[in-house]
Amino acid sequence: MDARTGKPIYTQNADTKLHPASLTKMMTLYLAFLAVERGQVRLDSKFTVSSNAAAEPPSKLGLRAGQQIELRYLIRAAAIKSANDAATAIGEGLAGSEDAFAQQMTQMARALGMNNTQFRNANGLTQDGHYSTAHDMSVLGRRLFYDFPQYYNLFSRRSADAGIATVSQTNKRFLDDYAGADGIKTGYTRAAGFNLTASAKHGNKRLIATVFGGTSTAQRNQVMAQLLDSSFTRVPTRVREVRPGPPPTLTTRIVRRAQVEPSPAATSPQTQRLTLNSSAPPQPSERVAVAAPPAPQPQAAAMPSNGQLALNASTRPRIRPAAEANAIDDAVRMAAASTKSDATAESDLAEPVLAVSSRPVPSPRSRAVAAAPAANDAGNPSTATVTAEAEPADLGNSGSMSLVASTPPEPRSETVIVAAMGEGDISSPEAVEIVSRKENSGRNYGIVLGMYRSKAEADRLVMEIALRQGDVLSGAARHVADTNRGFQPSFANLTLADAQLTCEQLQAKQQECRVVGP
Repeated sequence: MDARTGKPIYTQNADTKLHPASLTKMMTLYLAFLAVERGQVRLDSKFTVSSNAAAEPPSKLGLRAGQQIELRYLIRAAAIKSANDAATAIGEGLAGSEDAFAQQMTQMARALGMNNTQFRNANGLTQDGHYSTAHDMSVLGRRLFYDFPQYYNLFSRRSADAGIATVSQTNKRFLDDYAGADGIKTGYTRAAGFNLTASAKHGNKRLIATVFGGTSTAQRNQVMAQLLDSSFTRVPTRVREVRPGPPPTLTTRIVRRAQVEPSPAATSPQTQRLTLNSSAPPQPSERVAVAAPPAPQPQAAAMPSNGQLALNASTRPRIRPAAEANAIDDAVRMAAASTKSDATAESDLAEPVLAVSSRPVPSPRSRAVAAAPAANDAGNPSTATVTAEAEPADLGNSGSMSLVASTPPEPRSETVIVAAMGEGDISSPEAVEIVSRKENSGRNYGIVLGMYRSKAEADRLVMEIALRQGDVLSGAARHVADTNRGFQPSFANLTLADAQLTCEQLQAKQQECRVVGP
């Protein structure tokens, strides 16, 4: 990764989740630096070592349970010697417990963009659910360099005083062998293998690289040197630096609940008697006697001196009781007369219409026709004669209506018609053309790079050619075959043009290469 921009240069299984081992301590130290810079603790703050921290397996500083030690010594032991007991003591001292500190580590990883990382402890010992990736650890190494440059020189020290002992650098061999290397952290467990996150500078260029799963310290350092050498030649000398943002802040959500003291009236099981204070009754309003106005006297209106006419308001005279009763009786008589006249008028209007209309003939209720006599006896108007099995009446002749019996439907045919086909459907269907193409769209070729005695030599050749021919071999599958004659490196999943071009370029550099096809 180009540390100036944060852009990856070369990746291989960069997002594969693996055991990070002691590379975990990079996040432990990041949170420790952050706590010091924000004033939560000081470098001379003394942390008490718990029995859990003192019981951690090596590599360790040798802390004892109940011992108090300054934070600066714990940081030196974790960064330089990779002491597990010192890292656990830092986490417990900052968060109260290792589990709480592991949750803070995971939260900080998400805030930094390490989306494929999860921590379960502060030291990196193998544990279920504790994993990271090479890309995430490179991101963390870049953040250590930019966010805390005042502490970054700690990762290049060959030795330091850790209070109770002098500790030596676990990354001393790579720092001495590779020019420009100045950090950062090694890691090893049996499950993880040999891991390393390194940083190196050549002129204006700075690279950060991570290797997971090395088979030995020497092999891991060799692969790291090859990655840095090939990548330094591929990055520009001058590029616009893109610094990461400030360190994110981890906030703790505190929920406070109001405590209300219960009142005796609400908690006492005995019946409480509430007394309401009675208010004084309202004072009755005083009645004002109003004198009756004098009866108006008919007189001429007086003309005021200004020439304008003013009308005197007079009160409406009250009706006498006898006159009021007579008025009500008159209103009742007028309403009754009006109602009678309206009914007479309506009957006069409806009489001509009713005279010319005839009574409707009732519809028959069955096939039998009810034959009413032409003239009913006035004395016995309800008498009627019913004739059974009468013939259907002719609607045109007699004026009566009856239901005509319909013929039963013909039985349904037992023949099932599947489809009706016209002349245009008889012709045979058009032929369907099936087009097939080769698998992988022509990427069925590969190249073979000769035969080698050791697998390490074949792996080294594959990596060098992959880095050198990255544009052409980016999608190729790499493989080293173990045959009776030796180890045979090869690249597959190439097109014929890419395979021929790559072999021509390698043969020009005196490298054995041949194209193999499907």
